[in-house]
Amino acid sequence: MQFASADPSVVKSIRQRYLLNEWLRAFGKRRTMPPPGDFEPEQVADELIDMMHYEVVGQGDGARFLITHEGARLATTYGSDHIEPAQRTNRYLDDAIGPERYANVVASYRACVARQRPVYSISTVQDADGKDVSYERLLMPFGRDDAVTQIVGSFKSISIEGGFKVSNLMGLRPKAEPVILVRAIIDRAFVPVSADAHSSDEVIDLD
Repeated sequence: MQFASADPSVVKSIRQRYLLNEWLRAFGKRRTMPPPGDFEPEQVADELIDMMHYEVVGQGDGARFLITHEGARLATTYGSDHIEPAQRTNRYLDDAIGPERYANVVASYRACVARQRPVYSISTVQDADGKDVSYERLLMPFGRDDAVTQIVGSFKSISIEGGFKVSNLMGLRPKAEPVILVRAIIDRAFVPVSADAHSSDEVIDLD
């Protein structure tokens, strides 16, 4: 499945849209990919349980992604909550989730590095009770000198069937194999829409 070109309306989650708008405002200050210090959302504290931070080691298809923050709910989602919190970081993503799961997600990370733009995807999986769950991933790049050095990821799960079991949701059980519905690079101009009262109506050109 190829990556589609999209504007931020592709993002379903209100919380992820807020984070994306903050990235775009930081982008607008420099007209280029923001360095990490330019991204300081005011409402990020409550989101950390659903976020991952990575250092990008290397470039291109050889890049690896060193975990520097793993949200507590994501540890449960990937079945790694039995690991001590201090041991969940400073390990590479491919080692942390294993080759099968890594093969399902690495294209999004590589696209984020190569295009230096946010990448968004939606997959459907099934929980332990067989309920369909949408898994939404937003990756935002940061760096200097035209190279991505960090990626911040936000991950959301939702089901139209109501409550679901998050434990090991993205595990290796056959019925949990994700089916990709959307894979998009957010690289189009758009009008920011924010949840706060002073949202900007400036059009930001990502080209």
